[in-house]
Amino acid sequence: MEPFSDLISDRCSKLQAPSYLNLALSIFILLGILISYLPQHYRIIARGTSEGISPYFILLGTTSGTCGFANILVLPASRADVACCKTVSTFECAAGLLGIAQVGVQWTCFTVILLLFLVFFPRGPDLPQNTGAKQHTWRTAVTVAIICLVHGVLVIWVSVALMITRPTYLGTWANVLGIMATVLAAIQYLPQIWTTWSLGHVGSLSIPMMLIQTPGSFVWAGSLAARLGVEGWSTWGVYLVTGCLQGCLLAMGIVFEVKARRTREAGSDSVSDESFSPQYITDPRQPSNGTCVVGYLPSEGATAETDDEGGPVVEDGLSENTPLLNGSRQKSKATP
Repeated sequence: MEPFSDLISDRCSKLQAPSYLNLALSIFILLGILISYLPQHYRIIARGTSEGISPYFILLGTTSGTCGFANILVLPASRADVACCKTVSTFECAAGLLGIAQVGVQWTCFTVILLLFLVFFPRGPDLPQNTGAKQHTWRTAVTVAIICLVHGVLVIWVSVALMITRPTYLGTWANVLGIMATVLAAIQYLPQIWTTWSLGHVGSLSIPMMLIQTPGSFVWAGSLAARLGVEGWSTWGVYLVTGCLQGCLLAMGIVFEVKARRTREAGSDSVSDESFSPQYITDPRQPSNGTCVVGYLPSEGATAETDDEGGPVVEDGLSENTPLLNGSRQKSKATP
């Protein structure tokens, strides 16, 4: 317990002399994390479907976030900061706990994505049947949610048990959680990259979210590294990895969106050209009912001859409704 007491004294002295630049940056990152997830939440709700989002991306992201949040909670430096709140001022305590708040907000926002993914999961085949992308079932979505819940309960149970019975092992447990979070985060975007590549579009995945989070991941990693030092590599290393992989997914999504926009513009141009093509322009001298008889164009001032049913007579007293193989036509042609 003596080393931890020394750590508390050291952390308390640092909290009593906060860096206002780091404080402002931490608040900015906290708000940025919250705002960055709002476009993703809105896109799923607005589209009414979570189509295009890989369930394995949700599974790995949620479990990685759970490990990351538990990591910073049981980290000795974080526990020392919490212990210092008994001796430092409220402002200094709040400033010292901003790192924990950042990870907590990130975990909460991603958990909301998990809930929206489950609520708006497409029950029917939204994708075309000729696509090569595998369509996941409702059972897959429910299984992902159950695994995330069980994983969270196990992490909480182990953390609390070690905190009560073996507090000296919490540092090792924090490193284990950090490694798990890093590994899960490293492969988190691989299923989503594959899903987006297979679909050829981003679906319900939000590009504005990735535009904010990709550079923000590197800024966040730098802020946590400055706060936790090299000893906290298991915490800030996660966001370096996720920033790189999310950047790859962002680049792919932008390429697909640009292609889709060009295709839509080309399609609208072709439709407008066809609508003004001469073959679609109706001669004003033709009958107003839209009936067009090939080879028949009445001259100005002339009255079109009609049959008993009111249809125009083309030739030999035959109307447009007369079958082409009518016997009367053959007889008329046989008469000299």
